Amino acid sequence: MRVLAAMSGGVDSAVAAARAVEAGHDVTGVHLALSKNPQTYRTGARGCCTIEDSRDARRAADVIGIPFYVWDMAERFHEDVVEDFYAEYANGRTPNPCLRCNEKIKFAAVLDRAMALGFDAVATGHYARKGEDGLLRRAVDPGKDQSYVLAVLTPAQLAHSMFPLGDTPKDQVRVEAEIRGLAVARKPDSHDICFIADGDTAGFLKNRLGSAAGDIVDQATGEVLGSHDGSHQFTVGQRHGLGLKRPAADGRPRYVLSITPVDNRVEVGPREALRVDRIRTGKPVWLAPERTGTFAAEVQLRAHGEVYPAAVTVEDDGLSARLHKPAFGVAAGQALVVYDPDAEGDAVLASGTIDASESLEAAGV
Repeated sequence: MRVLAAMSGGVDSAVAAARAVEAGHDVTGVHLALSKNPQTYRTGARGCCTIEDSRDARRAADVIGIPFYVWDMAERFHEDVVEDFYAEYANGRTPNPCLRCNEKIKFAAVLDRAMALGFDAVATGHYARKGEDGLLRRAVDPGKDQSYVLAVLTPAQLAHSMFPLGDTPKDQVRVEAEIRGLAVARKPDSHDICFIADGDTAGFLKNRLGSAAGDIVDQATGEVLGSHDGSHQFTVGQRHGLGLKRPAADGRPRYVLSITPVDNRVEVGPREALRVDRIRTGKPVWLAPERTGTFAAEVQLRAHGEVYPAAVTVEDDGLSARLHKPAFGVAAGQALVVYDPDAEGDAVLASGTIDASESLEAAGV
């Protein structure tokens, strides 16, 4: 096949491209330029979105022996990922920009352009697998599994995607990179949000969304415990950086329980108040044949997060997941990913953006 290898400049995408060549495919490498001014994004050799990364990707392509190009995706990335990030926080939600980048950029804009240019598939360095049935499945390395952030792909997108690393542990990928003579073999992984140069998410949001004084309130008593200069600086489940005037009477820490942008109010309380056992999402993306009614499943609420057995119900406007054990600190804006427990828990069925969560016990249900 003619394969377009998305090369971030890190070790994973470099080895993925090399494996695609070794498998006999006609491979071309491409690096995505995601900022018109790369200096405004994170600096240093970290594996995504910097000038150094572009150079590393080019050097890797030279070693592998494949053509290499840089595609300018800066405008599309800003509109679909960065602006979405601002909007979600402004609305009291907590987005996952890596998931949104996969949805809107790597497997939409890039794949569309690749198909138009006559490529058959796009290969990436994500840790995930495709089964013989075509379904997205977890990687064999559970610590690196990225099926959660890929669960926004449609079946059509998945059909034209390749994940050459899904059957290999990360440490073996680094050894292979050294054997292949790739200079990125020991390059650190990237973990931060690529478009926030200094890692200061609150400061980044403040520069765009501004400041507005508001109260931090005890949810149970209504007592004002502190103040803040913008509710967009918080996320549900947050414990640190609250700046409260006095500790709780029982001495236990307080957590952010809810965020109300309309009145700029942040409510806090004990960890127990974060307990939820029913979660609702917006319209789902089905990666497997669409289901109806209620069915048994496993759900994941965060990248590399805990897996929860659940009863999932397909509703008119989304999914409802009744968890068999409680979760804590579930934030709207994150993704709920549904896995098939009958397929060893590794096949992705669907995903949906979390709109709301609740404790049925607290509601008396």
